[in-house]
Amino acid sequence: MGYVQEARENHVKKKVEEALRSKMKTKALKECDQYVAKYAECAVGRTLSVVWQCRTQAKVLNKCLHQYTNDSVLEQMKKEYMLQEEAKGSLSL
Repeated sequence: MGYVQEARENHVKKKVEEALRSKMKTKALKECDQYVAKYAECAVGRTLSVVWQCRTQAKVLNKCLHQYTNDSVLEQMKKEYMLQEEAKGSLSL
């Protein structure tokens, strides 16, 4: 499959893509909740020092979040959305 054809198949409206990104971020935060809590715990009472004092927690959190918030995950969500829309369209015919 060519790049242009694949791009057309995965094309969704801007509002839909924004909603999918929001859903992706929400899922990532839920999946990485334990790391969010550890980072938040480290950051309590700190201002500028959070940068170097919580560096380890931030790296672990970012690594976890990246598993759920990358381009391949977004593309998969777009494909699933398009399949759902096609199914809805075929049912209404």
